[in-house]
Amino acid sequence: MTAAAPRMRRPVPGATRPYHFPRFELRRLSNGVQLVVAPIAKLPLVTIIALIDAGAVCDAQAREGVAQLTAKLLLEGTEASDGAELTERFERLGASVESHADWDVAAVSVTALSQNVREALALLAEVLRSPAFREREVERLKAERNAELLQLQAEPRGLADELFSRFLYAPASRYARPDGGDAESVAAITRDDIERFYRARYQPAAVTIVVAGDLRADRAESLLAETLGDWQGARVQAVTTNDAPARRTRAIHVVAKPDAPQSELRVGHVGIPRTHPDYFAVVVMNAVLGGLFSSRINLNLREAHGYTYGAFSSFDWRRQAGPFAVSTAVRSDVTDASAREILVEIDRMRSERIMQDELSLATSYLDGVFPIRYETTAAIAAALANKVIYGLPDDFFDRYRDRVRAVSAEDVLSAAKTHLQSEALQLVVVGDPAVVRPPLEALQLGPVAVYDALGRPLST
Repeated sequence: MTAAAPRMRRPVPGATRPYHFPRFELRRLSNGVQLVVAPIAKLPLVTIIALIDAGAVCDAQAREGVAQLTAKLLLEGTEASDGAELTERFERLGASVESHADWDVAAVSVTALSQNVREALALLAEVLRSPAFREREVERLKAERNAELLQLQAEPRGLADELFSRFLYAPASRYARPDGGDAESVAAITRDDIERFYRARYQPAAVTIVVAGDLRADRAESLLAETLGDWQGARVQAVTTNDAPARRTRAIHVVAKPDAPQSELRVGHVGIPRTHPDYFAVVVMNAVLGGLFSSRINLNLREAHGYTYGAFSSFDWRRQAGPFAVSTAVRSDVTDASAREILVEIDRMRSERIMQDELSLATSYLDGVFPIRYETTAAIAAALANKVIYGLPDDFFDRYRDRVRAVSAEDVLSAAKTHLQSEALQLVVVGDPAVVRPPLEALQLGPVAVYDALGRPLST
């Protein structure tokens, strides 16, 4: 009989390796176009992102959705090429391209081989400077948005997300309506509205070009001057919206889905802007509360009670105060119990210091995953885009890990007390009112109202 092999000792983690975000340079053309370049010569690839100060927050009242439609239409044809031809021209360069608008900005991103970067930049400039906004494409994209809205009304998860914001923000806030617009506002948008929005917001002084990849800053500036240097336009005023909450006391909003076997549950309130000085403490606090699989809310609802497959919390970071939300789907018969447990965890977060092992787990995770987020040109360009959008300091990415590790248990408690507004929580439930309403009322957390899939009150 042979002797048992000695047990191998588990390796211990080594010291944290230093991390340095790629160096980048900031430049500006005479017409106001800003340039941010991060030269990275590992692969012959370049990612270019054009940021335009033309996000959904700029939509006019009753024309909500025009920012997203305008951004999408940029790739549906220029004065020189229709949509199919434009797509083919990008494909011939081996380039990928996409456009969108979020709350704060519109963006067009292109990734191409560095040998084709001159042609890719020329195409990007054409997209930015001479979109055609053909009537048939306008109507097609409006129809696609309407189909998307109909699908959302039938899909509880998307419906909960859309209506959560409506119940969260004051009616005058742009944030109270979907960033892509609703059926009424989208139907009202005309080609003239899109053209007017484009002329008002797509100006060179409102554009930043972010470049990451195999391209030096001098070369990038030279190419940009060739393609965008003679673009002239007026200055663009910054736009903000009212980000005040609809109410500062608790309320429960039940969106009727008769016979639904489970409930989509959202619990939250208006949060804080991305540039808030408590950002790092809030990020760590949220990781402990509901941002990680091992977080308190998920362990409570999933592991301890078996109410759900997963429950998580998040802060939606915007220039202004975006939502804080706990999101989960639970069986209809435990909707009230799930809501109660979420509130228990929020109140516990506000009243007790977290344990040292919880703090260590959260900060180690946030610290550890940070470097691997930026391994591609697209990811680095997206990070630099965030720097531009939110006006982050130049050393933000180099200092991120130190800032995360510096957060203490006291910082987390202070952030929870300040930024988790237990008394103002709004509970949105997409489910069967006959099943969920009576037990929710029994919780006595606040008034309970029932709505249809469009957010209209139902008489009960």
